[in-house]
Amino acid sequence: MTQPTGVNRRTMLQVAGASLCAAAVGGCEGGATAGGRTPRALAFKNADFYKADGTFDVDAGKRAVIALMNYHGYPVYKNMDETLWVSDYGTGRFTELGLAARMWKNHEEHHYMLMDLFLMPNQMLPEHWHLKPEKGPIKLEGWLVRYGQSHIVGEGQPNLGPAVVIPKCHMNGTVTVKHEVVAGPGDFVPLNRTEAHHWQLAGPEGAIMSEVANMHSDAAVRHLDPAINKQFLGG
Repeated sequence: MTQPTGVNRRTMLQVAGASLCAAAVGGCEGGATAGGRTPRALAFKNADFYKADGTFDVDAGKRAVIALMNYHGYPVYKNMDETLWVSDYGTGRFTELGLAARMWKNHEEHHYMLMDLFLMPNQMLPEHWHLKPEKGPIKLEGWLVRYGQSHIVGEGQPNLGPAVVIPKCHMNGTVTVKHEVVAGPGDFVPLNRTEAHHWQLAGPEGAIMSEVANMHSDAAVRHLDPAINKQFLGG
């Protein structure tokens, strides 16, 4: 990964924060947040995101994402709840592993894309990489963190800090790339090359990011976890 310009890795933004998932993920500890806030409004229980039959409640996920937007002051645009994509990747552990996204534009003809990503507090975006799609180039992307904090992890010298705890629902707590850039508001972190494995883990106040890339193809995404590939690609 490439660290933000002008930021030394050892002194990168380390936002101290109260854990917002104390009610959702065991082992979280509280504390003071940046600016002195105590973000009790963003405490989630994993069970609240699942229906009686155990299926993921997409509407509940969207409501939580809207709460994350309101907490950070991100503008909740018209029809935002209708345009959000929310997933727990079939793990049944949305508070630990999942993602929400709002695709603004994915232009297949001219190969450019703009998307906003939303990670809940201490939530992991699973390890994945991108292959060449049927049309256009391999996706190469970068992330501008607008609110919160994200541990953006890819290729490079392993340097994961103690704040990074990989949930067991992700390959029993395993990953293959372990070089992190701790990014906060205003930090832009590009992927170092196409086809590089990468994943993210949000900080205690979640993360809202804008992703820029040449193009996105669902069919060209591969996940480290074969169960996730099976869910999205079949087979």
